[in-house]
Amino acid sequence: MPVQLSHPQAVIRLQDITAELERLEGLETLTAEDEQSFDELTREFAEVDAHRRQLERTAALQRIRGAAPAGGGRRPAAATTIQPGTAFSGRDYDSDPILNPDSVEDRRFRNPWDLSEVRTFGRSTEEVGQELRARALSAVEKMSAATDHIRSAATGIIESFDDKKGTLARMCLATSSPEYLRAWSKLASGRGNLMSPDEQKALERAMSLTDAEGGYLVPFQLDPTLIITSAGSRNQIRQAARTVVATGDVWHGVSAGAVQWRWADEASEAGDNAPAFGQPTVPVHKADGFVPISIEAMSDAENVTMEVGRLLAFGKDVLEAGAFISGTGVKQPTGIVTALAGTASEVDPATPETFASADIYAMDGSLAARYRANSSWMANRSIYNLVRQFDTQGGADLWERIGADVPAQLLGRPALEAEAMDSSFNPAAAGDNRILVYGDFEHYVIADRIGMTVEFLPHLFGANRRPTGQRGWYAWYRVGADSVNDDAFRMLNVETTV
Repeated sequence: MPVQLSHPQAVIRLQDITAELERLEGLETLTAEDEQSFDELTREFAEVDAHRRQLERTAALQRIRGAAPAGGGRRPAAATTIQPGTAFSGRDYDSDPILNPDSVEDRRFRNPWDLSEVRTFGRSTEEVGQELRARALSAVEKMSAATDHIRSAATGIIESFDDKKGTLARMCLATSSPEYLRAWSKLASGRGNLMSPDEQKALERAMSLTDAEGGYLVPFQLDPTLIITSAGSRNQIRQAARTVVATGDVWHGVSAGAVQWRWADEASEAGDNAPAFGQPTVPVHKADGFVPISIEAMSDAENVTMEVGRLLAFGKDVLEAGAFISGTGVKQPTGIVTALAGTASEVDPATPETFASADIYAMDGSLAARYRANSSWMANRSIYNLVRQFDTQGGADLWERIGADVPAQLLGRPALEAEAMDSSFNPAAAGDNRILVYGDFEHYVIADRIGMTVEFLPHLFGANRRPTGQRGWYAWYRVGADSVNDDAFRMLNVETTV
């Protein structure tokens, strides 16, 4: 991408780069990240220096033209001159964008993806992160191939979950630019050899953010997690659960019991009312998927690469719907049923091996009021149909129609569906039948790792190792889930014996 700095900005940027290169050179050992930074700064110095010299040549030519006699012996007004090598103060560098429209503050977000203007030397990590975050939010408004819903979801994710270093912001900037979107589309359709230098550079910058070799990050605006967040998940547990973004291999949270307040006398010493804090963790696990497509379909659909994100999002949602219910927690998320099984939150029916309306009221009554206010039910639709059949007397023994379905509610709380939960129980077969979960799903945390990686396979082969006329995308991502407070739930287990 061409450098778009004024001469004062170029001079100060060169000074910043030089100082940072000298700092790196003074280190005893360089990490892989330092080596990469050194190489990038060296290349940037060459580009900015060439741009500075071009500006000085242009200014010199303007001075010559201004000094040449005009046709009538009059000289045109002298052009503003820039002396080569002139030092400028920081005040000129960040001058008022209204009085001086050539300042960095005015130019900075015309192209938020151009990070050549981001100064790192002499600034704290938090200050750089703040600028990256501001650039990312500007990029979200400008990025192509995105709906208003996706832009809204992206803004919420960056504002809520970006860390002080601007990790999410940096990923957004690297993978949402027009150059990267074009590069990824060419790679995803097997035309990587047609990439321009700008597209290749955008691709290299994005690849530097991955912690594994192979594949390419899905453009930020096509990331399945973003699409699911903006369009609404098909698995309803994700709608009710607390969703967070993990930037590492494990999400770390903080939980606490209720704070113990008191009525205090005047001038009395405060008591130790601090709650006991816990540190729940949710590890993220790898999942992968594959999307095959025929060569004919790829040739006929001009925007087929734009559909990849939607297809991957659908498959991701289906896979997670089961894991968030019954996932084992071993190399996959811990499902809510798995998390509650065998804990004090698991309750038995009032009558052994029988499911009746009294069990629903008992679950509602046993849940603490602070959780009940934001609670939801979770069950297979077949179980809800059994609940509707409890009302055989027209509501004579109920204070409301327990199966009212406009909207789907049970005792005035949302009745969410999960196909992965038990759909029936057989009294003739021994075993657990965990058919109904009730509680505040804000205490069930889903940790998404933004950044799905996709690798394009130009040919698929059959059993005889001959091409099938298909191509495909192999994708992988990471996600985790677990209950961080079992007390916020009740789960009915209609255990049967023989």
